[in-house]
Amino acid sequence: MLTVCWSPKGGSGTSVVAVALALQVAAAGDDCLLVDLAGDHPAILGVPPAERQGLTDWLSAPDDVPIDALRSLEVPVVDRLHALPRGGSAREGCRAERLELAAALFAGSGTSVVVDAGSGVDDGRWWPASSTTVTVVRSCYLALRRLTTGLPGIAGSPSAGPVAGDRIVLIEEAGRALTRRDVVAAIGDVAVALPWDPAVARAVDAGLLAHRMPRSLRRLRALIPATTSGAVS
Repeated sequence: MLTVCWSPKGGSGTSVVAVALALQVAAAGDDCLLVDLAGDHPAILGVPPAERQGLTDWLSAPDDVPIDALRSLEVPVVDRLHALPRGGSAREGCRAERLELAAALFAGSGTSVVVDAGSGVDDGRWWPASSTTVTVVRSCYLALRRLTTGLPGIAGSPSAGPVAGDRIVLIEEAGRALTRRDVVAAIGDVAVALPWDPAVARAVDAGLLAHRMPRSLRRLRALIPATTSGAVS
């Protein structure tokens, strides 16, 4: 099962959602791979940046670098959860054909794979149609406008129409002029609504999200298919 988390606008909380979702999958008893294309996971998980190469280095590599080299880049995080770090190469140097190959490998993996695709604007919809797309959004006019009018890098042209994913995660903040009803009217039903929670910010700032997950993030268990091997506590 491949789940890709992305947002039409940076700063929406995509990395926190991706990390928390992967932790929930692992806690449910499934082996899970967390793929970092945004670069923020070491800070969120409270681990030092990987000293060895990562995904972007493999994506920038020539064809003579074997496919199985990607698997050797994984690092353990907690029980049943491994992470594939972002790497040190620039995103601009990543080859499109290698990205498509990586997507096919993730989709065909025997384990659950959660990808943090960041804003997703630069790479377009590189992930296969068989994957589940989780769109993370706040009640922000700019983000909603990008989703409803289409993005050149994602939908082909500004007039391509809505590009919201299979599941929408809404980060709700008090004082926003736009409400959940406005979001639903613009881009469709919200699968999970997460309140802006200072406990999440504290856990992330301390690098403790993997060990002290705030209760509000446990709502993400609703995104886990019923086929997982156990219940999330």
